[in-house]
Amino acid sequence: MNAMNRRDFIVTSMAGMAGLGVGPAVASEERKPGRRFTLCLACGMIGVSADPRQLLDWASQHGFESVEPPSSFLAGASDAALGEYRAAMAARKIVWGAAGLPVDFRGADAAFDGGMKSLPHLARSLERAGVTRVATWLTPGHKTLTYLANFRLHVKRLREVSRVLGDHGIRLGLEYVGPKTSWTAHRFPFIHTMAEMKDLIADIGRDNVGFLLDSWHWHTAQETAADLLTLRANDVVMCHINDAPANVPVAQQVDNRRELPCATGVIDLRAFLEALVTLGYDGPVACEPFNQELRKLPPDQILGTVAAAMKKAAALVHEVQD
Repeated sequence: MNAMNRRDFIVTSMAGMAGLGVGPAVASEERKPGRRFTLCLACGMIGVSADPRQLLDWASQHGFESVEPPSSFLAGASDAALGEYRAAMAARKIVWGAAGLPVDFRGADAAFDGGMKSLPHLARSLERAGVTRVATWLTPGHKTLTYLANFRLHVKRLREVSRVLGDHGIRLGLEYVGPKTSWTAHRFPFIHTMAEMKDLIADIGRDNVGFLLDSWHWHTAQETAADLLTLRANDVVMCHINDAPANVPVAQQVDNRRELPCATGVIDLRAFLEALVTLGYDGPVACEPFNQELRKLPPDQILGTVAAAMKKAAALVHEVQD
């Protein structure tokens, strides 16, 4: 399964996204002192397509500090091509974000087994390129499996996935889906909070498994900065930031109706990001707005709009000394 399938499904199956509502951009391209996380360009999440070269050009032009690894390119690149690409990244002071996980661990055994056969090759290619993070999401329910049966299946399969990734120095980030409208849509609800995800990670029992934290899911799970501060920096593999529509009760928020960071102030991004700074999190932070109005814009305007929103969010964090 492609890593973008949940996003594609949500975007195409429901309509009526809220508007952009982005505030003014922050002029400085510099990170505030104490911030270790990087602003990551993940093109698929914002509805633009880019070849590997275009990805670096756009990231540099718009002030992004990391990029989602182009896994297909990395898997097929010669040593010379890879060396040239990494040199271009270094010249632009761009580092890797997190790659997607192309293994369907949510469905039938045949699909999972097929994905596992190709995973070692992908993991080797990511390791060769210097990629150390992979991230994916969990469906917050199931039509036929009870919570316990689904939990056991996830433990078994994700333990296998994390073992292969761990053999190549790669960490696996797992994202819970928080909206009540998402997990109650299933006959058997499944993991949709940080506390439940902690249980799953503990039972998987591998030290290269952690969280993909999303401010949207953190907010819709009604969690706080105190919950974030129960984690360590190494527990967090990747982060997403988004805002939520105004005047919608938290229990009625719908996963594909989001806003760009700092558009409404409904989600307390200052608290979310300051917790990451306090933890010392040094990985990628990407934007995943699920915003149809945004996707109607020309690519360069999408990139500029998203970059401005992310820089505005990053400017919220207080200076924290190392």
